Amino acid sequence: MSTNPARRNAIEAIASQPRLQGSFDFRNEKIDLIYGQNVFSLDKMEKRLPKDVFKSLKASIEAGIKLDAAAADVVAAAIKDWALERGATHYAHVFYPLTGFTAEKHDTFFEPNGNGTLAQFSGKALIQAEPDASSFPNGGLRSTFEARGYTAWDVTSPAYIFDTENGSTLCIPTAFVSWKGEALDKKTPLLRSMAAVNKAASRVLALFGKKHGYISASCGPEQEYFLIDARLFHLRPDLYTCGRSLFGAKPAKGQEFEDQYFGTIPDRVLACMMETERECFKLGIPIKTRHNEVAPAQYEVAPIYESANVAHDHQMLTMTLLRRVATKHGFVCLLAEKPFAGVNGSGKHVNWSIGGAGVGNLLEPG
Repeated sequence: MSTNPARRNAIEAIASQPRLQGSFDFRNEKIDLIYGQNVFSLDKMEKRLPKDVFKSLKASIEAGIKLDAAAADVVAAAIKDWALERGATHYAHVFYPLTGFTAEKHDTFFEPNGNGTLAQFSGKALIQAEPDASSFPNGGLRSTFEARGYTAWDVTSPAYIFDTENGSTLCIPTAFVSWKGEALDKKTPLLRSMAAVNKAASRVLALFGKKHGYISASCGPEQEYFLIDARLFHLRPDLYTCGRSLFGAKPAKGQEFEDQYFGTIPDRVLACMMETERECFKLGIPIKTRHNEVAPAQYEVAPIYESANVAHDHQMLTMTLLRRVATKHGFVCLLAEKPFAGVNGSGKHVNWSIGGAGVGNLLEPG
């Protein structure tokens, strides 16, 4: 037992902690009913949009054809009505700057006028916004005084509702560029690379006389992470400040016996995993696998592969949900690549391929 009183008290509190009562039970829920319920998916678009607008939007999603302003206004109205029905009060253009995390600015749907308060959301607000870009990292592309940045709606990734305890927000995935068009985020290079893959693959397939349609990259990123009890976490200023250990003695037992890998998942951890999966399912994230990883207190979650762009957005959402749900269960989720010396780090292996509806998986052997 530790001679440090604070650590000893934390360990005693953890040992005497009663089992957390879950707020839901998967046995009483149908996953197919909650899956994607907070996503403005193609089936919801088809039900809510006029046929010609839905056709234009689908062409924009699948072939990159520009959506005209009139159609954008109709789409914005449909998204607004759906979001208000789901209890949303604000909308946000969500983007992915070079910080490695998501960024967003929330604007309310409601604008006062002479007759009271009305919900307003135009096609212009859906397609583009202008957040201040001066304080985001840019890799030396621009000077700080060049503050203007633009977020542009990414039609290939569906809008979704993000629920919190106090309300809900409509989140619109966007690209983030400077006023000169320089990429200030991680989505813009990804979208450009996917367009380049489609162009190059189409040229090759044309040589073989293949009718292929759009060629897309697919990804299935695995996410490894550590769950640390919050009471122990807050005793470590290095973990609290940096998200990883900077000092400390080597533990008496690490991963020498390889008994953690694929072992039985502790009940408290499993409860946290299940709630995270439920939140992922509501956002249409196709979580497939959960298991113990090699290092003590290390775990993994992995999805079914999907379009690389959507997989990227879902990966960022998964990390957000892992951290958020962990706190409800008294944990802190560490996502750093190497939080502890002497044991395995947390990899983010990406299962990647290219293909299309007409040709299947182009990297499948044989």
